[in-house]
Amino acid sequence: MKKPGILLGKIQSGKTRAFLGVIALAFDNGYDIAIVLTKGTKPLTEQTLKRLRNDFKDFVSEKLLQVHDIMSFPNNLTKYELDQKMVIVGKKQIDNLRNVLDAIATKYPELRGKKILIVDDEADFAGLSFRKNKETGNMEQGTLANKIDEIRTNASKSDFLQVTATPYSLYLQPDNLDGDNMVFLPKKPAFTEILPEYENYRGGDYYFLESENEESPAFFLYEELPDEEVELLKAKKKLGRADRRSFKIEDVFNAKEFKMLRRAIMNFIVGGCARRVQQEKLGIKKEDYAFLLHTDIVRITHSWQEEIVTRLSSELIEISQKNENLLIEMVQESYNDLIRSINLAHSFYAMSDLPTPTLDEIISAVKDALAREMLLVQKVNSDEDVKFLLDDSGQLRLRTPLNIFIGGQILDRGITIKNMIGFYYGRNPKKFQQDTVLQHSRMYGARTKEDLGVTRFYTTRNIYEIMRRIHEFDSALRVAFLKGEHDNGVYFIRKDESNKLVPCSPNKIMRSNIITLRPYKRLLPVGFQTDYKTNIKKGIEDIDTKIDSLRQDGDFKNSFLIDLGVAIDIIDLISKTLLFDDKNWDPKSHKACLEHLSKNTKNASQAGKVWCLVRKDRNISRFKQDGSFSDGPYGTKTEGAIAEEVAIDIPMLMLFRQNGYKTDGWKDQPFWWPVITAPKNTHTSIFADEK
Repeated sequence: MKKPGILLGKIQSGKTRAFLGVIALAFDNGYDIAIVLTKGTKPLTEQTLKRLRNDFKDFVSEKLLQVHDIMSFPNNLTKYELDQKMVIVGKKQIDNLRNVLDAIATKYPELRGKKILIVDDEADFAGLSFRKNKETGNMEQGTLANKIDEIRTNASKSDFLQVTATPYSLYLQPDNLDGDNMVFLPKKPAFTEILPEYENYRGGDYYFLESENEESPAFFLYEELPDEEVELLKAKKKLGRADRRSFKIEDVFNAKEFKMLRRAIMNFIVGGCARRVQQEKLGIKKEDYAFLLHTDIVRITHSWQEEIVTRLSSELIEISQKNENLLIEMVQESYNDLIRSINLAHSFYAMSDLPTPTLDEIISAVKDALAREMLLVQKVNSDEDVKFLLDDSGQLRLRTPLNIFIGGQILDRGITIKNMIGFYYGRNPKKFQQDTVLQHSRMYGARTKEDLGVTRFYTTRNIYEIMRRIHEFDSALRVAFLKGEHDNGVYFIRKDESNKLVPCSPNKIMRSNIITLRPYKRLLPVGFQTDYKTNIKKGIEDIDTKIDSLRQDGDFKNSFLIDLGVAIDIIDLISKTLLFDDKNWDPKSHKACLEHLSKNTKNASQAGKVWCLVRKDRNISRFKQDGSFSDGPYGTKTEGAIAEEVAIDIPMLMLFRQNGYKTDGWKDQPFWWPVITAPKNTHTSIFADEK
């Protein structure tokens, strides 16, 4: 069965448009059916169906193409209809997947023989999981993953395309999933296509790199939240009686505990009004704006937050009617905050024709917005909520000029929020999962340069630093693809040394042998035997010749530099001389590590080079005294110390020529034992080893 390919995009960067384009291209090149598997929520399925029906409406109207929700798939399609191109959309949910399988395997068996493209949207989500059977001890796939495998198996002429912005668990899958009397279809992608960003895309580069530029409006983007405020916004049931005595909902407007929440909402109101004033002055359509509050997945928390924010909204309306001086004071505070970035946006993006709103204009606009109830608070924490909140384009509908959304997991993948200029984020687990947190970054996406001056991001310092690190790690992965560093099929995922951040849920990579690559890590084959002398004598002579040619003076006392390609050739030659009872050395991974460490150095003068240390006439027993295999052909105080002293920016390949005497457990045939040492300045990474 073919391995899948992957379309790798960024959060809210147009991945749906990309795979719709791939589907169209597939239909032009002989494919008959596209099966689109969406994240297991009604909103995302609904959003995908709307996009398909809109983008392919001309072909649908001409009866060249059909678009079906699998849960309402017809029972009486005619041959005329079955001969048309077809797109079937189903959630990654068991009933949906059963219906997909039934449609192509039972209801219309003729579909099995057609050429089918299966698109797994958000491929790292729902369809990838493993568990250990408590009774048999065997490793099993999750139910959804098994059902997707059944669909792939029954679609005999199919190709499988994964689409995601968070591919870490996919890259950490093993190549071979056979085992425990089961065969799992490949999940690790055979190729990756990096999707381009569109012109107005704002992602991690803007939030965590450009934000350090004092001349950019991004410099004022982040505002720090106190941990105590975020905790107080958690579920109401968590508050004890003492807490209820010290804080009452009717005091929310004056409570010091919610100072930053009040500031965030006021900034949102003032920012949205400022943009609408600018648009009115320019004589263009006035836009509606959104603010998202996301701190927890617990629904009772959302109700508690809705109660707080609604109370704040009501208090603001009352103040605007009864205490004009206080309202002016609050508007001025937000105006003073936002005008700094508004002015920077004007100069940074050369928007000299964009009018700067005055304080009086903003005060008038805010009064009008509050008086006319333009501020709407909406809780979004169930499929049904979002389904009725979606507009015709599949985005959250902005019903009023100023929309505050309060929600949890339902908003973390796929759902797009237009014109979001405020994001209050507080998810703070003990251990962060990189793929999950990145998917929470709803502030990423299409943002006009005019809106950037009034955009703000609120979170705690700890969460902000974690998100910055996630962006750094994610960027490193993408840069490696652009440099071609993953062409050998081994993918290096940056790892957090403090272990507060992991790439993905552990149950997604239970079948993987995960290796950590850190400073001074040593990689070497262990548990092998040499082949018989007649089989490898010529190979050893070739290795001897190649290594001897590296030093014309014959002096191997000190370490020396060699080309990366030469080091890889030597490992290839050595791998042909060693035998393993079971494959517990993966030369491909070790070569990939050498390449990764050599090319990823910050020392440009040594890029593409490897340190080499050669030692000959060595005698080591195949087994230790305790009966285990020997795993240290080097001396920690000799060769090991040299490697740690020399390998600073690039790796070292140590080569030990063993005499291989029979009395030491070998076959009376010399052989070479390679050892790779990662350099001191290695970024800690993990990869899936095939051994």
